[in-house]
Amino acid sequence: MDDTSASRAFAALSHPIRLEILRLLAPAGRDGLTAGTVATRLGVVSSTLSHHLGQLERAGLVHARRQGRFMVYAIAPDGARPLIDYLAQTWDGQRPDRLAVLDRPPAVARG
Repeated sequence: MDDTSASRAFAALSHPIRLEILRLLAPAGRDGLTAGTVATRLGVVSSTLSHHLGQLERAGLVHARRQGRFMVYAIAPDGARPLIDYLAQTWDGQRPDRLAVLDRPPAVARG
């Protein structure tokens, strides 16, 4: 994933409702959840949900499929995995020394 694609994904994730949508969809796996289920659990009207799902879909983080008369949404592995990998390259969780810099006090500016 390049910086532009990552920026689009981060922009899509910049709204609390969209983060909640991902939190709801993650445990559902590839089965996903119907739009109605997501709307009910979040307590939002369908037009609001549609807007937020559209943002996530355009960023490649979720995908929709028709199942009978329902739209089912699930996390899109081809979009979510590259974003996770992008973050892992920046903040390598296997290398504690990279995260340790966050715990150090700031250096004193000299100049």
